[in-house]
Amino acid sequence: MQFAQKVVRWQRRHGRQDLPWQGTRDPYRIWLSEVMLQQTQVSTVIPYYQRFLKKYPTAAALAAASEEQVLELWSGLGYYARGRNLHRAARLIARHGFPRSAEAIAELPGVGRSTAAAIAAFAYGERAAILDGNVKRVLARVFGVGNEKSLWERAQRLLPKGGIEAYTQGLMDLGATVCTRGNPQCRRCPVREECVARKQGRIAELPAPRRRRELPQREVTWLLLRHDGAVLVERRPAPGVWGGLWCPPELNGKRPVRAKALPAIEHGFTHFRLRIRPLLYDVRKRTRRALTQAAESSWCGDGSSVPCRSITRSSRRTHAAQLAGTAASFSGGSISIRASCNPFFSTRRSTMRKRLSPCAMISSKPSCAMSHCAMRAVQPTSAGTAGTPTSPPSRMAQTPKGVPSFRQRLAISM
Repeated sequence: MQFAQKVVRWQRRHGRQDLPWQGTRDPYRIWLSEVMLQQTQVSTVIPYYQRFLKKYPTAAALAAASEEQVLELWSGLGYYARGRNLHRAARLIARHGFPRSAEAIAELPGVGRSTAAAIAAFAYGERAAILDGNVKRVLARVFGVGNEKSLWERAQRLLPKGGIEAYTQGLMDLGATVCTRGNPQCRRCPVREECVARKQGRIAELPAPRRRRELPQREVTWLLLRHDGAVLVERRPAPGVWGGLWCPPELNGKRPVRAKALPAIEHGFTHFRLRIRPLLYDVRKRTRRALTQAAESSWCGDGSSVPCRSITRSSRRTHAAQLAGTAASFSGGSISIRASCNPFFSTRRSTMRKRLSPCAMISSKPSCAMSHCAMRAVQPTSAGTAGTPTSPPSRMAQTPKGVPSFRQRLAISM
């Protein structure tokens, strides 16, 4: 029995059969699931997929929504560029229809070769090879191949003439549930007899791990402008780091004299590490309007008198103690920074929700809290003197065209 036949038979008997995006030929649903599954586990994706389908059952419904609405629903799933690309692609699909081949699907924003092949296989039965992380591990071990170009060639040659849907799903299931990165269940594997890695004792070697390189360190200084329990946040430009999300503004000029340094926050990205140095600065009452109107920004915090533009106000009334969150407390009264991708600013009167970068909201009122914590790796470092970043400016420091720079906005308010 050939490799593909073994995989198909195993999948039909032992593979996953009850995933919410299975059993459909609807390319929209399949595309939505495949985009969400990029670098994200199935168990994490399922509730997001179900919520998206409930609110946006068709590509036309998704296209009609604003990017703000789409990213709000995406909040907590991470890799927000996927959400923006999803919205862009939905508008193309609504205008021109869903592409009918893997080659055409790969031209959609945020869709690569492997994702396009999976969509085409499940939606149209197209014989297209996939090579995501799980599949790459299976093929590398079974055939003793480590080179990615060779793996693509092998994946193409192995395609069966029929049963492409079960074969494609079977490869994914094998990598996810049997041929795992650590402690693979070789006894359950349908292709164990021909597995080169098992025979040669090279399971840990294949696929060859990428060389670890030391990530460059970057630094930015955030100015936490506080007034009456509220803090100013602004929407970051997209594309870019945390594009479209809300953050405290960056300080690109001289440190204000009365600003108080808070402990630094360390955060790791794929290609670099970022050290954020927060400076707490209490703003005079008359400066609030100047700062808020200078750019796309909002004051977020306690009290119904705080104007929070572009915030979805929930009709629910949720006490802060009911919201889970991971907080890093700092010296200086009741100030706390809470790591979160989708914080809820909770008051006794209402719950205000706004998408933030995985860093934070600052509040001097103990009734504020956050949920959906996503930056588990963030650890506050020892307090130090915060100043202007010494590393070269990153994309984080860019200001959208036509929007006053933070230095200009600061000058307006002082």
